[in-house]
Amino acid sequence: MNTHVAQHTHQMLKTNGVEKIDNKGEKEGWTEVEKVAFRIAFIFFVIMSIPWNWRWYADLFAIDWTGLHYRDLYDIARFQPSFPLLSQWLPNLYGYADWIVVLFLAIVGAVIWSVVDGKTKNYNKLYYWLLVITRYRAGIGIIGFAFTKVLPVQMPYPSEGLLNTDLGDLTQQKIYWLSIGIVPWYQVFTGLVELLAGTMLFFRKTTFYGAALLMGALGSITFVNFAYEGGVHIYASYFVLYGLFILSYYIPRIYKLTILEQYTVPINYYPAFDKAWLYILRFGLKAGVIVVFLGVLLYVQLLNFWYDPYKQPSSPGVAKLRGYYDVKAFYLNNILIPYNPYDSLRWQDLTFEKWTTMTFKVNKAQRLDLSNGGGNPIRDIDRTFEVAGVGGGRRVYHYYADTIDKVLYLQDKNIATAGATKGRQRDAEGYPNRSENQLNSRSDNYPKDWINEQAWRHIGNENNMIDPRGATTRRSNAFKESPKEVIRKKMMLHYETSDDGALVTLKGLNENRDSIKVELVRKDRKYILTRSSLDAGQYGKTH
Repeated sequence: MNTHVAQHTHQMLKTNGVEKIDNKGEKEGWTEVEKVAFRIAFIFFVIMSIPWNWRWYADLFAIDWTGLHYRDLYDIARFQPSFPLLSQWLPNLYGYADWIVVLFLAIVGAVIWSVVDGKTKNYNKLYYWLLVITRYRAGIGIIGFAFTKVLPVQMPYPSEGLLNTDLGDLTQQKIYWLSIGIVPWYQVFTGLVELLAGTMLFFRKTTFYGAALLMGALGSITFVNFAYEGGVHIYASYFVLYGLFILSYYIPRIYKLTILEQYTVPINYYPAFDKAWLYILRFGLKAGVIVVFLGVLLYVQLLNFWYDPYKQPSSPGVAKLRGYYDVKAFYLNNILIPYNPYDSLRWQDLTFEKWTTMTFKVNKAQRLDLSNGGGNPIRDIDRTFEVAGVGGGRRVYHYYADTIDKVLYLQDKNIATAGATKGRQRDAEGYPNRSENQLNSRSDNYPKDWINEQAWRHIGNENNMIDPRGATTRRSNAFKESPKEVIRKKMMLHYETSDDGALVTLKGLNENRDSIKVELVRKDRKYILTRSSLDAGQYGKTH
């Protein structure tokens, strides 16, 4: 086609400053099928892009911008439509029931729209604004997702306890997450890909590349979560859906140009901001989004990475106890239990982490915590990545340390092992009535005030156990609230260490209030794995 013919054809296809041709390049208006499909898509993606939970708005207006926590911004970006009153009547559909509800609402809305509006020739303007909505929704959402990988806290490096957990005791999901955690620079790379995809969606000229990158990166994550029975396939495929919709704007014309080699004029509608205040408003909103989600979010995520990583405890543990130990001797009610790998009572090995966690191995199955250890817990005891997806005999206990009297107050992180039985009758001393039936049931064998006031004075305030630079309003508010009433297995153990720290003795009461004594020998265990050069958290503050 020569230049004159091309210019003439181009001019013929222009109407009111909007270029629009169908796949044949012959007519300006949309077909009825195209209009109906657009109406459904418009309603569907608008509903998918709006937070429908009132708590989202309550949390938004409650943000203290002078003491930001990374979850304050992350929670703004991370939401999905949820209609439990409607979706409860549908099968679970792998978690996609809410999407079916939204699609149904979109079809109903499109039918009403078609009846009311039968004269409109095309929806070029609405299409443009729908692309704006989907671009920014996907961009903001994936950037919030990306920073937890760019600063690798989503899949942390395995703890000492996890490194000593049998492979067969891990779920598929746990194995996958740990396989990413042991190579933090790969996790950083995947985060940068997501970050780049989100950033490019903020600009019209790079939207196609951002959508393609988004669909490829999140498509892989979606498949991985199906294959490894992970828990984030819905949220990952949410972005794949957005990427597909945005690409659907470009792909037919790219196909026509590159495969069919036909003359193609893409829709290039752009609103005219002929008033200064409109231009300023547009520029201000865009700049604000970029500053908040690329600048401020990076800064607060960096503080979280350094001082308060959300999947591993942030409070430093007792420095002298840290390490891996063999159990040299184990006494239960003053009776020595010899080593036997099949014994269901005797501990076999033990670890103290850099933070406030003790783990030990025992040949006794436990209920699985099938979460991914995520969420937004503030208290260390509620951060369950160490125990999530771990079965077999590995027990994971959080502890408060009274370093004056040298007592550890331990609580099982896996609440499924204790159950949630409440209201047990207690005796005159405040302990559960230990009848035979109650001993065989799940109940709390310790009184509510099992940590006395003097011990709490020695332990201190957990909120102040991290570097002050990691302090946030969200964290402080969480510690002002009473902890969740959850029944956990508990232990009270006095600890003694040799001068060189090679020997440790634990004595006290276990979860059944039986007396135990555990003699430990520290082992300098070497691992084939390369230690992480991107360790989250700072644990230099010691007791």
